[in-house]
Amino acid sequence: MSMPPDPVELYGTEYKRDPYPLYAELRARGPVHRVRFPSGVCAWLVTGYEAAHQALTDARLGKHHSRGNAAWRARASIMPEPQHSQLQVHLLHQDPPRHTELRRLITDAFAPQRVEELRPRFQERAEALLDGLPERGTADLVETFAARFPFQVLAEVIGLPQEFADRFDRDWGKVVQPVGPTDPGRPAYEARLRGLQGYIADLVAHKRRAHGADLLSRLVAARDEGRLGREELDSMIFQLLVAGQEPVTNQITTALVTLLRHPGHLAQLAARPELLPRAVEELLRHDSAFELTTWRFFAEDADLHGTRIPAGDSVIVSLCAANRDPGQFADADTLDFDRSPNPHLAFGHGSHFCPGAALARIELQIAIGTLLRRLPDLRPAVPEDELHWIPAVLARGVDRLPVTYGTGDGCPGADGPDAAC
Repeated sequence: MSMPPDPVELYGTEYKRDPYPLYAELRARGPVHRVRFPSGVCAWLVTGYEAAHQALTDARLGKHHSRGNAAWRARASIMPEPQHSQLQVHLLHQDPPRHTELRRLITDAFAPQRVEELRPRFQERAEALLDGLPERGTADLVETFAARFPFQVLAEVIGLPQEFADRFDRDWGKVVQPVGPTDPGRPAYEARLRGLQGYIADLVAHKRRAHGADLLSRLVAARDEGRLGREELDSMIFQLLVAGQEPVTNQITTALVTLLRHPGHLAQLAARPELLPRAVEELLRHDSAFELTTWRFFAEDADLHGTRIPAGDSVIVSLCAANRDPGQFADADTLDFDRSPNPHLAFGHGSHFCPGAALARIELQIAIGTLLRRLPDLRPAVPEDELHWIPAVLARGVDRLPVTYGTGDGCPGADGPDAAC
């Protein structure tokens, strides 16, 4: 067994803008690598498709933070107490059998048939968000659409009352971008946590008074019946409110950036909306908003593809690196709407496969289809090097996406799917 002598640094402006050259280099060297994150915490990164597939189903790897060793905990960008104990016992950090029991409480709300039945309502919301835009001009697609549409859809699915939807501060979503204990941004981060905690407490009290058949009401009832602890209830609502929308916002932006980089593909999709389901799968594979999984840990020293991993060290799976593995996908760096089959790992795999995957797929199909139809001749309004990629450790997306549209000066006569104008 071997151990790389120096950790690879997984941060920096260039890395966030385009991590794929580094991932290609790491895959060529082997499936497991020692890496360092901005907080200083070191972890073991899994990069290849087969290695990732196996790690995501490896019963030896658990997700509960109590498995983490002292070296990990000292530097990990995790929530401070008391919020860590109060908001971090949700599905992402649970292991069977408790994970299985908690997941069962939410799966009906996100069942494919149910969310498909809601598609017309979601479409109405997408159209309404664009109704206020002029026929041509410039717009920031994050501010006008990507930051709003997923939250409106989520509110519909989980039963978030309008008054609470109006109160929700999008800045709270930044708690999925945790900062280390010594980071100067830690006080602002902790203030966001306290604000979100107060909001969740008010929401639980409201649902207890105005009980309904929606998911939030059912979770509160499960707490009152003793099937959920208080911390579990708050954590699951936290996960729904933050993890249920921010990744979709990010995925809309990564998909749009990809399409703007490939104007031929964008034009093809605008002209043939029937391609949307397959195109969305390829956009998910090509650049996933879930770049890396959350921490996993071995309970005892273990071998992982020939590398010795100490007990309690964190293991991270790179979904983006797996999705560009040429051993699994032909021409893996090429955007190909005809790719079939497309067994990407954008939603993970195994017991922690994203329960909202069906909903996210519908949201992406509606978002991209509606934007391309309502905003013709879509093109970037700023050079790509002016886009700011969010500094989240585990996620990809841009915080602004200025575009122009409706100019009517397309690219007649261009040859090939991505010929330059």
